[in-house]
Amino acid sequence: MCDACLIENIKSSMLSRRALFTGAAATTAAVIATGLTTAKPALAQAAGKVIDLTHAYDGSFPTFDGNPGILYEPAVKFADSGYQLWKLTIYEHTGTHIDAPLHFSENGTSVADLPPEKLVCPLCVLDLTAKAKDDPNVMVEPADIEAWVSANGAIPAGACVAMNSGWAAKVGDPLYRNTPDGKFAFPGFSKAATDMLAGMDVACIGVDTLSLDPGNSADFAVHFSWLPGGRFGIENMANLDQLPATGATVFIGAPKHKTGTGGPARVMAVV
Repeated sequence: MCDACLIENIKSSMLSRRALFTGAAATTAAVIATGLTTAKPALAQAAGKVIDLTHAYDGSFPTFDGNPGILYEPAVKFADSGYQLWKLTIYEHTGTHIDAPLHFSENGTSVADLPPEKLVCPLCVLDLTAKAKDDPNVMVEPADIEAWVSANGAIPAGACVAMNSGWAAKVGDPLYRNTPDGKFAFPGFSKAATDMLAGMDVACIGVDTLSLDPGNSADFAVHFSWLPGGRFGIENMANLDQLPATGATVFIGAPKHKTGTGGPARVMAVV
């Protein structure tokens, strides 16, 4: 075979291969696009509006023990190096954060080991604002859950059930944590309510306050029963008042430090 013929054969082979790969790539892209389009409605019957349920926080954000939950120390200064970064000291249970089962059990699941499928789930919002105006230590009770189900239908297995007490609006006020005489006072769940939700196979509960238990709790009954059962909680949620009672999907950006009992989280809802 002549050199010219050999060169032409090689060129033809390369062009044929290129066409094959181009076609395959186009087919793959089409399949992926179709899959994404199909998957989107499966997340929620949603229009795609995103609501941030997370408070931005610094050392002034209220904490249960009254100490700063996050401390900043300059590690690299822009004036010295042309870039900057902080060294942070963060306490796990501060800001909008997760309580993992390990928080209230010796050998429970750590925040790093929470199953990812439980971090994306239907969101059910219980409105406790009217009751909270009359009693700062009001609790979600079984009757509140029954009323929600009567109005909205069954709570899905694997859901996140969140209490909107209106407390998020008090974050900049000492009343978010205490009464004027210094006593803890904020809404939470009752053990009877969380026992009912456990029987419905609810994955997690959320509150717009400092604790899953009400402020005047003396025994942390919800923490001691809900968390050791393998479920988790979210405290200090924001903007629950911007969500409907049902129809949203919550995305819980849990931290993943090993043996963590919880930690600050970015929580968002799509509705």
